[in-house]
Amino acid sequence: MPDFSIVIPCYRDEAPLARLLEQLRRLPHQPREIIVVDAADSRHCAELCEQSAATRLTGEPCRGRQLGIGAAQAQGDVLWFLHADAQLSADPLVAMAAAIQQGAVGGYFRFRFAEPRAWPASILEPAIALRCRLGVPYGDQGIFMQRAVYHQAGGHAPWPLFEEVPLVQAARRLGRFTALAEPVFVDSRRWQRDGWWRRSLNNRLLALRFMSGAAPQDLAANYHSKNGS
Repeated sequence: MPDFSIVIPCYRDEAPLARLLEQLRRLPHQPREIIVVDAADSRHCAELCEQSAATRLTGEPCRGRQLGIGAAQAQGDVLWFLHADAQLSADPLVAMAAAIQQGAVGGYFRFRFAEPRAWPASILEPAIALRCRLGVPYGDQGIFMQRAVYHQAGGHAPWPLFEEVPLVQAARRLGRFTALAEPVFVDSRRWQRDGWWRRSLNNRLLALRFMSGAAPQDLAANYHSKNGS
């Protein structure tokens, strides 16, 4: 079992972060370290990290920069990047370790919506799986990577959105970047709030604008205005 460093960017996400840290604490195998990069300088976040023996770092509210700060401090053989509202499958460290031992440089988990679900989830999940194979998986799918490969690939871009895209593209040029069968469960509250099809369409239009050359910094304001935080 390699040593794992888990990096979690957080910005006013203390409630889901508390749930995630508790899930991590209950895993049958434990990581070497958990690093939370807090962009709100929150006292509550500091208390949660202290209770969970997690390292807390601070940074500006830019997810790519937060992830870079955490990765720069991480010491594990494998880096695992999680959003604060992620929900985990039973034994994800074993699944990642098996992929690394079989020669993968890194990979990502299967996208699944957490409860409460609605019928569009059963259509969106396979569509997202196909998009990941043809394009790039996003950070809400628990991207993991050998630490040496992460730095060789250039790390996360210092962007507020799409920060994982150049990293994954570079990692795929360096070796096999695998899709795990095990899921990471994505919080469905924003799809419930905004409408499953409306939010999915807005996300795809945003991605198309990025692929067409729009700056991630400009897209971030549009993302938050359409999708909320």
